[in-house]
Amino acid sequence: MTETVAIIGTGPVGSLAALGFAHKGYKVTLFDLRPDPRTTEDTKLRSINLAVSDRGISAMKYVDGKMAKRSLSEIIPMYGRMIHDLSGHQQSQKYGLHGEHINSIDRAKLNKSLVNEIELFNKNNSNEITFNFRCKFLNMHILKDEDCVQVEYLDKNSKRSYANFDFIIGADGCYSKVRSALMKYTRMDYQQVYIDMCYLELSIPAGPNSSFPLDANHLHIWPRKDFMLIALPNMGGSFTCTVFGPWKLMESLNTKEKIKSFFSTNFSDAVPLIGEDHIVETFLHNPRNALMHVTCSTYHNTDKCILIGDSAHSMVPFYGQGMNCGFEDIRVLLQMLEKNDGNRAVTFEEYSTTRHQNLVAILKLALDNFYEMSTKVQSPLFLLRKGVDNVLGRLFPSHWIPLYTMVSFRSDIPYSVCIGTENRQAKIVKYGSYSILLGITVALLKHFIQRAGK
Repeated sequence: MTETVAIIGTGPVGSLAALGFAHKGYKVTLFDLRPDPRTTEDTKLRSINLAVSDRGISAMKYVDGKMAKRSLSEIIPMYGRMIHDLSGHQQSQKYGLHGEHINSIDRAKLNKSLVNEIELFNKNNSNEITFNFRCKFLNMHILKDEDCVQVEYLDKNSKRSYANFDFIIGADGCYSKVRSALMKYTRMDYQQVYIDMCYLELSIPAGPNSSFPLDANHLHIWPRKDFMLIALPNMGGSFTCTVFGPWKLMESLNTKEKIKSFFSTNFSDAVPLIGEDHIVETFLHNPRNALMHVTCSTYHNTDKCILIGDSAHSMVPFYGQGMNCGFEDIRVLLQMLEKNDGNRAVTFEEYSTTRHQNLVAILKLALDNFYEMSTKVQSPLFLLRKGVDNVLGRLFPSHWIPLYTMVSFRSDIPYSVCIGTENRQAKIVKYGSYSILLGITVALLKHFIQRAGK
C-alpha cells in the first residue's frame, strides 16, 4: 500500500521535498497557509534573489536531473565578490580556485518553476499530488491509536476539514506551525534568536537594451564594517540590492536629508545606479525586515513527523546557504530512507542524530560571515590568507581546501567537517607564519652579529 505524506509549506524546500518523495513512490499532499505562489507576488518585500550553489544543485539533480536543468535554466553565474570601496574603486575576489561559481537566481521564479514541476510530474504519473493552498488555519494531531497523523485545517471557504496521513514533513519556515505542534509530542530544545541587524530591499534597473550596469558575474559588496550594501544580478539586466545594518542605524534614517547624506557618504557610486528618489522612497515607506536564526534539537517524533529547511534551522543569509542547506536536507533524508529500506522510525532517528551537528555548524558559519563580508574582505591579513589558500590549494588540492570552497562547492563534505578542516588549516598557517618570522629574526640576528664581529 502506498504511504501517504503531507508536506506543509510550498516554498522552494517544501516543493522540492514534494517532488523528491513523489519520485520515491509516496502519495504527496501539499498544504500552505499562503496562496499559490504562481498566482501572487511576494508582498513581504523579501529578497527575490537566492545564491544557489553545489549543495542545492546536487540535491535537485538527485531528485530529478531533467527537472534541475529546467528549473535552473535562468541562473547567472557569479565567480566572485566585487568589492566597492568608499571611493568607488572595485576589486574582484574570486570564489574558487578553478573557476567555480555560485549562481544568482530569482526566488519567485524558482519557486513557481518547482510548483509547475510538481504538476507536471502529477500529470505524467499515476502517483497523485494534491494541493491544498490557502488554508487559513493548520494544526497537527498524532493519533497513536490509529497509527497516523491528522492534519486539521480551514480551507479557503473557512470550512474545517481533516485529513489523515502516514507522516508529515514540516517545511513551513522559521515560524513553523508544524514545529510548534511537534513540541507537544517530543522533548525538543528550541532557540530563536534575533540579531541586531535588519535589511531593506532596493533595486538597480537594467541599462539600455537590458544591459547590466555592473559586472553581471560578481556578487557586488559595499562593505562598511557595521553595515553593508550588496547587489545580485537578475535576468534582464537589473540587480537586486539589500542594505544590512543595525536596527538603531536603519531606524534613524527617517528623513529625506538623512537618507541622502548616508548614501552619498557611504555608497556614492551606487546612488546614481539605484536612483536617489527610489532610495528615499524605500527608506521612508518600506518596512525593515528582521534577521534571526532558529535552532532545535530533535527534528522528529517517532516515524510520524520530521522538520526540514527553515522549520528546523533558519539562518541569517550571509553565507548564501539557507536554501542550499534545506535542499541538502531533502537529499540526505531520502538517501537515508533508501539505505534503511524505507524504515521511517530508524531513518528519522538517524537523521536527527547525525544531521544536527552539521546544521549547528552552518548556522555559526552564516553568523560569522557577516563580519567577513562587511569588514574582513578589505583587510590585508584576510587577503594574505586568501592568497595562501589559493597557493596551497593549487599545490596540494587533495590536502588543502579553502573554507569557502568546502562550503559552497563540495557537497560531499559535511558542514561540520568543513569547520574542523578550516580550524586545522588555520593552525598550520598560524604556526607556519611564526616559523617564518622566527627564521627571519634568526637570520637578521646572525647578520648583525657577523657585522659586529667585523
